[in-house]
Amino acid sequence: MSWVKANRILNSHDKAIAVSKEISGSLSSAQQNGRVMMVSMYDEAPDGDISLEEFERFAVDRLHVLRGIEDLKARNYKGDELLDRIVKLAQVHLKDATKESTMRKDVASHYVLRLAFCQTEDKRKWFLNQECELFRARFKDMLSSDQRAFIEQHGLPVQVLTRAEFEDVQESLKATLQSITNSVAQVQSLFSSSGAHESFYKVGFEKVPDLVAMRRVYLREGFAYVSRDQIGSLVMAPFRSHLSKHLALLSRQWSAFSAGEEKERLVPLVSGLSERYLGPDYNGVKSSGGSEESINASMLPRLQKESFPLCMSVMMDSLRTQHHLKHTGRQQLGLFLKGIGLPMEEAIRFWRTEMAPVAPGDKFDKQYLYNIRHNYGKEGKRQDYTPHSCLKIINAMPGPGQVHGCPYRVMGEESLRQSLSRLDLSASKVDEAVKKATQGHYQLACATVWEGKMGCSCDTGINHPNQYFAESRKVLTTDEKQSLPPTEEAMMTPAPTLRKTPRW
Repeated sequence: MSWVKANRILNSHDKAIAVSKEISGSLSSAQQNGRVMMVSMYDEAPDGDISLEEFERFAVDRLHVLRGIEDLKARNYKGDELLDRIVKLAQVHLKDATKESTMRKDVASHYVLRLAFCQTEDKRKWFLNQECELFRARFKDMLSSDQRAFIEQHGLPVQVLTRAEFEDVQESLKATLQSITNSVAQVQSLFSSSGAHESFYKVGFEKVPDLVAMRRVYLREGFAYVSRDQIGSLVMAPFRSHLSKHLALLSRQWSAFSAGEEKERLVPLVSGLSERYLGPDYNGVKSSGGSEESINASMLPRLQKESFPLCMSVMMDSLRTQHHLKHTGRQQLGLFLKGIGLPMEEAIRFWRTEMAPVAPGDKFDKQYLYNIRHNYGKEGKRQDYTPHSCLKIINAMPGPGQVHGCPYRVMGEESLRQSLSRLDLSASKVDEAVKKATQGHYQLACATVWEGKMGCSCDTGINHPNQYFAESRKVLTTDEKQSLPPTEEAMMTPAPTLRKTPRW
C-alpha cells in the first residue's frame, strides 16, 4: 500500500504539507556522524510502500505505548520514574531489529495514529498529551551531545552559555540548583567541570512556562537559564505546537479523505484504531479464572454478587426488576455472559426466565431468540461475536430507558456512591473509586472496586469486564482451595524439614 494513498489527506489541493521523501530520507536527516537519533519532530511524513499488515501492526504497537503512558500517569507516577518507565515501554513495543528499522516503525506508527486520532477534539487532545510525554521521555534519555545535535539540527531557538555569560551568573545558578536538588555535592560536581558552561542554556522566559511556574529556573532580564537536565522543556513547546497544528489540519481534511477511494479498505481500519482493545477478546473462551466450575443459568445470581463488574451488575439488577433490556444492553450483557462460559442453551434459559413477565412463550421466541443465537454464531453470518471491552463500553452513552455503558462515567456522584455501597466495600474504597471516576479515570475506579472486594492489589488494571470476572474467580478459587481440609494423601505426606540458617 502506498503512503501516498494514506497521506493524501495531507496534500489536498497541493496546499497542505508536502509529502515527498521516503522514510529512508527521514532517517538520513536524523543521522548525525553515523548515529541514528531515536527522537523525531515528525516534520516529514513517510512515503513509499508499506503493507496493510505492517500499517496495522505498527499502529497497534504504538497504541500499547500511548495507553501505557496514560495508565502510568493515572497511577500517579511522576518525574524521572515516569519518564524511565515510558522509555522502557517504548523499548518493548517499538524496538525493531535495527536502529534504522526501529526509526521507520516509529515514524510510520506515529503518522498512522495521527490519522486515527485527528477526527475529534477529545481524540486529538489525548493523542497530543501522550505523544508529548513520549517525546519528553525519549529526549531525556538521549546523551547530552545528541541533545545538542538535535537542537542544532532543528534550528530550535536555544543557545549554550558562553564562558563569560556563565561566569556572570554562576553564583545565582548555583543557588537555584541547590534549591532544586537539595544536594550541595551534586551542584559542586557540576560546576567544577571545565565545560560547566555547556550545561546551561539561555532562552526567553516565555519558552519555558512550566519551569517558570515551578520556580525551577533562574530569571534575569527576560531570559531563563535552563540546566541540561531541564532541556526537555525547551524542545517540548515547538514539538507540541507542531503536532497540534498538523492534527488540526488533518481534522479539516479527514471528511474528504474518508469519502475517497480508500473508504472501504483503509478508513474503517484507521477509524477503529482509536477505540481498539488490545487485550484478550474472550471470544468463546471460558474465563472462569481456571476453576473447574461449569457455569449455568442458576449460578448467575451468586456469580454476580461475587465476581461481576459494576457495569454488568447494574444491568442484571435492571433486568431482574424491569424484565427487559433494550437492544444495546442485551448485547453488552449477553456477550459478557457468553464470555464467562455460559453455554447458548443456558443463555436462552436465563433470558427466557427473566423476560417471561413481558415476553412469555412465543413472543420471546419471535422477538429475542434469534438475537441470542446470533451472538453465539448460530444465525445470520454465523460470526462468533466477542464481548465488549471497557473502552467500547465507556464510549457507549445510554439514552433514555437504557442502562448499558460504564456506570463510572454515566452515573452521578451520589448514584455511584449508593451503587458502590451495596457491594460490601469499605468507606475508604468507595470514596477512592468515586474520586477516580469524577476525575475521568473510569477503569482505575473499577480496579479500585475490584481490589476492595478481593482484598488484594490489581497490578494489571482492568481493561475488560471479562478480565474483571476472570481475575476475581482466580482469587476466589485459590481462597477456596486453601480453606479446604487436607486430603488423606496430604496428611500422610511428611512435612518438609525446615533448616534454620545459622547466625555467624
